[in-house]
Amino acid sequence: MALSVLLKNTLRQPLLLRKTLTSFHRFLLEERKTDISGHEAIDGTMSDVRKNLMKLMGIKVGYSPLQPSREHLLKLLPASQDELPPRSMQDSFSAAILPLSSDLVLQEKYVAFLGSVRLGRLMEDMDLFAVWIASKHLLNPKMKEGDILPHVLVTALVDKVDFTDYIPKATGDIRLSGHVSWVGNSTMEVVVWLEQKDQNNWHKLTRALFLMAARNSLNTRSAFVNKLVPASEHEMQILQGGEARKRRRQEVQTQSLIKMVPTVEEQQIIHDVFIKTIDVKHYLSSRRTLPPGSVWMESSEISNLIYSHPEDRNYHNKVFGGFLMRHALELSWSSALFFGKQRPRLMHISDIVFHQPVDVSSIIKMSSNVVYTEHNLMQIAVYAEVYSPDNDAVVTTNEFHYTYQINDKCKVVLPRTYHGKFQTINRYSFLDLLLYLKRNKLIIFIKFTIIFQRQCNI
Repeated sequence: MALSVLLKNTLRQPLLLRKTLTSFHRFLLEERKTDISGHEAIDGTMSDVRKNLMKLMGIKVGYSPLQPSREHLLKLLPASQDELPPRSMQDSFSAAILPLSSDLVLQEKYVAFLGSVRLGRLMEDMDLFAVWIASKHLLNPKMKEGDILPHVLVTALVDKVDFTDYIPKATGDIRLSGHVSWVGNSTMEVVVWLEQKDQNNWHKLTRALFLMAARNSLNTRSAFVNKLVPASEHEMQILQGGEARKRRRQEVQTQSLIKMVPTVEEQQIIHDVFIKTIDVKHYLSSRRTLPPGSVWMESSEISNLIYSHPEDRNYHNKVFGGFLMRHALELSWSSALFFGKQRPRLMHISDIVFHQPVDVSSIIKMSSNVVYTEHNLMQIAVYAEVYSPDNDAVVTTNEFHYTYQINDKCKVVLPRTYHGKFQTINRYSFLDLLLYLKRNKLIIFIKFTIIFQRQCNI
């Protein structure tokens, strides 16, 4: 795809989709008369949401390494989508409150050093809330009142998390709301908003898109979910946006450099980077040199080790995806702090990918690298790997991509090796970074290259 066409589509389509999603979100809130006063959210507080999910999934308080058998629930699963009634976006709409203003114990859990809210904690809540919305979309005629949900709902990926300039306060209530925005055979895209009310005005914090996968009762294969039928022109536009994102994800997977040889343009870029980092008078030497104002990509790496406990589990005895999101986000923030030498601000999360579930008691290593910089923005990639002490096996389970901003200009990051040149950078996350620069008129023109068009190592 030509760069000009790719950039044009990236600049235009997300803006139209965001306007459609935002206007539909306002309509739903007004239609349901959802307000923060008296915690009059549709589904109460996030504590209520957790209790309702536990009841729906038949989860009892207390940990056991061996879960009760769910094999008897297989008979409740549909054999096809035609056995399930269609649903609209309004059917799954929900809103819940984090009562930070009145719950001082909850405040302690969410408050950051300077009195703001820990964004990692909010990502945990958004992940749980996306599961709740997905469960509300499911309507199974085979289920009777009080039956346990036969589906297992897991997060496949998180796409496009944008943050506003508003800094949330740990003393103000936060509202989570959202609905299902697209449905496949066994997957559901869920849009989730975060807002905080300050002086009788709602302030948007962020909006995220979660792709949820439905599995059978034993979590051994996919399970059918209700079709999504648009009930209005608004819903039709949102559904079309979901279809476009599905096609984009498929396109990115086919363009992985694991599957495709670098193009002529990409080979030229590799050569240009090589020329910048050698002494052309002594080019046969293996010694590499850094241009002024540059650093090696490998020097920006920091990592940590996490031992997961039962308290970190989800409702299926696997490590909760929100737990991994929180740790990855906080590691990326630390990485940006070390690299930029000042407190960074999170601007955007472009992709969070879940390759495999993580077992409780796993040893998880998270590694963070600054993989690209432009002006005062930096792109950071975090990878989660699970170590098996028995056979020394290492499995990459998660990828996370973040964009941070600092006040001063960032140093240029250069790769030392071929693998570094193709460090996993999502082509769309890079274009989002360019889009942010364009919106804020920080630069007139950015010279960028095809090397950042293609996502590697998927």
